[in-house]
Amino acid sequence: MNITMIAEMAASSCDRAVVTVENRSLTAAQLLALARRAAVRFRQYPAVLYLGTNHLAYPVALFGAAMAGVPFVPLNYRLGDQQLTALIDRHPGALVLRLDDLDELIDIEAIQQDSAESEAPAPSDAPAPQWDGDSVAAIIYTSGTTADPKPAILRHRHLLAYVLNTMEFSSADESDASLVSVPPYHIAGLTNLLSNLYTGRRIVYLAAFDANVWLDTVRSQSVTHAMLVPTMLARVVAELGENDANTPSLASLAYGGSRTPRPVLEHALRSFPDTGFVNAYGLTETASSVAVLGPDDHRIAFASTDPAVRDRLGSVGKTLPGIEIEVRSEDGDPVGAGVTGLVFVRGEQISGEYGNRSVLDENGWFATRDLGRLDSDGFLFIEGRADDTIIRGGENIAPAEIEDVLLAHPAIIEAAVIGVPDPEWGQRIVAVLVGEVDQAEIKAWVKERLRSSKTPDIVVFRHELPKTETGKLLRRVLLAELENTHA
Repeated sequence: MNITMIAEMAASSCDRAVVTVENRSLTAAQLLALARRAAVRFRQYPAVLYLGTNHLAYPVALFGAAMAGVPFVPLNYRLGDQQLTALIDRHPGALVLRLDDLDELIDIEAIQQDSAESEAPAPSDAPAPQWDGDSVAAIIYTSGTTADPKPAILRHRHLLAYVLNTMEFSSADESDASLVSVPPYHIAGLTNLLSNLYTGRRIVYLAAFDANVWLDTVRSQSVTHAMLVPTMLARVVAELGENDANTPSLASLAYGGSRTPRPVLEHALRSFPDTGFVNAYGLTETASSVAVLGPDDHRIAFASTDPAVRDRLGSVGKTLPGIEIEVRSEDGDPVGAGVTGLVFVRGEQISGEYGNRSVLDENGWFATRDLGRLDSDGFLFIEGRADDTIIRGGENIAPAEIEDVLLAHPAIIEAAVIGVPDPEWGQRIVAVLVGEVDQAEIKAWVKERLRSSKTPDIVVFRHELPKTETGKLLRRVLLAELENTHA
């Protein structure tokens, strides 16, 4: 099996629009026909590189590449010329689809003419692509927050395992619509397309994110489901202020991709009182989500006066079907409930492969490089990247713990904690903040809530923090700047 079966099943089960961008839509049958037409062109290339926005051509290119038997490679078109050229050069001979090329892929008149001039088989009778689930479906470059981007390999079986294990075919109501504003080069962009098409939920794309436009689209398109990365969610609630969102159709709002500051989440829960929130945790290498904190978990935690239950708002929930999660010590031994360690995952959807190199261990476990802990009820808490750990005077310190305390201060908008080299302590703690507050006040704030060894040695203020397009902090950029100025 391969992902083309999702497009074929959708075309055979519904005749309504399945994807919308601005004022244009495609039905499932049109999408399938356009993808088949594109596949004829794509077969002569070793890969299809997509350098576009969220566009009607995106699903056409993805399924066209799958039908042609070549990998689909969505790239960040906003990268600088040097970075983008370096990525393109990794795929010699590939077809590069840029913004100006996309309208050609959604030529409805062309497929109508093809149909009139030939006796092409109907979608349900067309021959299936002659390649299997172990073939490469997509190559997605990791965000490169701590190192250069790596090409994560996703095979058809990984993507299908995620969809088939977590979704029910054609389960959505005809009126359901999902608003997708994450970019196409993000794993959530790809899996949102597959899962929504499989469930029968119309996909509404935003080519570029804007908080006001997002809110207006939810209302005008009667959007029932949406997904935002934390930076986007923060902009939406900032736009709303203390006002109710007034989005009665919105039944579900998912967020994820990086850590969400607690004040932002609690603000969002107040602004969208009738919406079910979902925190999804996953990585590019895991073909999307492996754990989810569902709507009921959010409601219970938000309303609870029990600190342990309330704390679950900071968790990523419990594992999805078909996924195993294990937390291990640095020695590789599983640890008990409440103990922080390295998070490992295993399951059919887990790739753990870069280029031609698999990093799965002999038992199929993938090391996420995230630090986390499981509580006694199986809720997973992610406490940051292992690579980000600060070692100060022999003590391991998780930046996320300090960042949470900093973000709880009413004057702090954004916070990042970094370790820089120190000849005496090994590393010094540097807090980089967006906000207006006295340094001494911030140090006292942290010391009161943690302890002196976790109090920032240096406090730096910036107008903004360096981030990826999807809102992940670029720690390698920040670290390079700080090492030059505070080494």
